[in-house]
Amino acid sequence: MLNRRAGREQAAVPELRPGRQYAAGNCPPPVLLTMVSAMRYVYSSELIPSSVITAIMRMHPTPHHSPAWLRGLILTVLFAGLAACESQEGPPAGKGKPVHLVETAAVVRDNLSVVRTRAGTLRAQREVKVYTQEEGRIVELPVFEGDRIAVGDLLVRLDDTLIAAQLARASATRKQAAQDARRLKELRGSKLVSEDEYTRARTALEVAEADERVLKTRLGYTSITSPISGVVSERLSEPGNIAERHQHLLTISDPSSLVTELPVSELVLPDLAIGDVARVRIDALGDPVFDGRITRIYPSLDPLTRRGTIEVEIMPVPAGAAPGQLCRVELSTRAAPRRVIPFAALRRDADSEYVYVLNGENRAQRVPVVSGLRLAERIEIREGLEDEQQVITKGFLGLTPGKQVQPVERNIP
Repeated sequence: MLNRRAGREQAAVPELRPGRQYAAGNCPPPVLLTMVSAMRYVYSSELIPSSVITAIMRMHPTPHHSPAWLRGLILTVLFAGLAACESQEGPPAGKGKPVHLVETAAVVRDNLSVVRTRAGTLRAQREVKVYTQEEGRIVELPVFEGDRIAVGDLLVRLDDTLIAAQLARASATRKQAAQDARRLKELRGSKLVSEDEYTRARTALEVAEADERVLKTRLGYTSITSPISGVVSERLSEPGNIAERHQHLLTISDPSSLVTELPVSELVLPDLAIGDVARVRIDALGDPVFDGRITRIYPSLDPLTRRGTIEVEIMPVPAGAAPGQLCRVELSTRAAPRRVIPFAALRRDADSEYVYVLNGENRAQRVPVVSGLRLAERIEIREGLEDEQQVITKGFLGLTPGKQVQPVERNIP
């Protein structure tokens, strides 16, 4: 009876099967073997060793603990430990690789105009800086900043005493030379003087006349009048100061016409022309927008920035506008057909620009391109693409040329 019971109980002991996976990190193989061996011993033994019973009774001194009860407790603990070591079966074999998802957009051709806003500084179209051409003490400087003046108004007068004296001397010398030349001319007719003497007299007269003209000119430089009508914007000296030759004393601006010079990309310049309308906003005057027009396009470009310069004139000049104010000019080019793609599709590296194009087999193909103007969230493509091609706009992480991809619909809320 004991052998039959032992056989039945031994048959119920679980085996370590090769196909079963166990949590080796929690129950190493030696532990598993020890647990199974203990379970077989308890199942096959009618009695539990007295040493084990004595140890358990000392830990739990309960009178009704029988050997059968203790054997059941030990088996329960061993079954629980073995069940904890047993792990779930691994994932099924043969599962496919994850699909690389991308978003795409078509290459389109639209008639688009380019709108660009550039900041500039207003200046008077006509501005004259007044310099001295003679040196001397400033006797009069009657104008101040903000004064309105007309053409011919006196601006500066220098002390002309010395030059006037030199002019008087030169005039007397010229008169004497003229008398000598007339006398020798009469004597030459009578053959009383040589032709050489008469020539020297005529030369002396011409030199004297030239000296007189020079001093008259220098005397005129001591009085400076305004060459234009306008407003005095700078006064840089005071009466009584000694002015050196070619010293800057005044600046006169014509406020009836204001212009600003703006840098413009070489890509935009071909679409602009003299006479094109521009919209101008002056920060100091708030939100109103004023009319302007392009009056000049400079023929040369900066070789470093690849930018040219245009001049925009505000006509008429609004009340409150003045040279030196900050303005913002909005330029619009004529509409022209342009091939564009989303800006997010354009990629750049150290050598070139490129995009990923989706071919007929849903594989990503790297295509070099030449970009043009950026138009809001799109960019012009000048070379490299054809209309209706599909370019990848999202999903670049891990994307390589030739990789199989799966295009998805873009969710637009």
